[in-house]
Amino acid sequence: MDIGGISAIVTGGASGLGEAVARKLASEGARVALFDLNAEKGEALAAEIGGLFCQVDVTSDAAVDAGFARARAAHGQERVLVNCAGTGNAYKTASRDKATGEPKHFPLDAFEKIIQINLIGTFRCTAKSAAGMLTLEPLADGARGAIVNTASAAAEDGQMGQAAYSASKAGVVGMTLPIARDLSSEGIRINSILPGIFDTPLMMGAPDNVKAALSANVPFPKRFGKPSEFASLVLEMCRNSYFNGEDVRLDGGIRMGLR
Repeated sequence: MDIGGISAIVTGGASGLGEAVARKLASEGARVALFDLNAEKGEALAAEIGGLFCQVDVTSDAAVDAGFARARAAHGQERVLVNCAGTGNAYKTASRDKATGEPKHFPLDAFEKIIQINLIGTFRCTAKSAAGMLTLEPLADGARGAIVNTASAAAEDGQMGQAAYSASKAGVVGMTLPIARDLSSEGIRINSILPGIFDTPLMMGAPDNVKAALSANVPFPKRFGKPSEFASLVLEMCRNSYFNGEDVRLDGGIRMGLR
């Protein structure tokens, strides 16, 4: 697929991996709309890349519908959707209170929040975007669009305290092939990326000793991934019409340890 001139939407596009993807797609000539909650960062980035910011909460049907309507009114029906909106938390499934020794469990509302954002939010945007793509005329090779979802290496080797996060990202991996099969007859492709440790604002907020230990565990290169490297793989998944139904780790060969 030729990216030049097409409409693209990036969820979580105001910062981190989403920002890198938005910049990359815009540099290739796409008309990019950013879905994000952070209006300050989103508006600034949209102005910089000549795109459009839409304040969207991916857990809300109404907000997502409004975001798609606004983006499509400005840029036309998208041929590319990249889902980067996501978050995480850390709680053991069951543990003892440090002060009292009393047993406690993972707060279920906290577990559900991660599933709602990372898994259901991703599916919500995917399904609504794919429905919109059905209205497009196919390109010369029969293609109508491409979707890229963001999973995580934690989908396969989640660490202590990551039950909710790992479950949400494993769900993204698990639905990739069925969705690819659902949409195959309409010329819509979908792939997922499982990033390892990347140089994002969230990760950069970790203590220096934690970041050093994580980097040391990457076989090669012994560093955090660059958001531009993630964006490069997104672009390839969009361009390469034989890339479909795949879940690809991008992690320097790391396999996450216990903690």
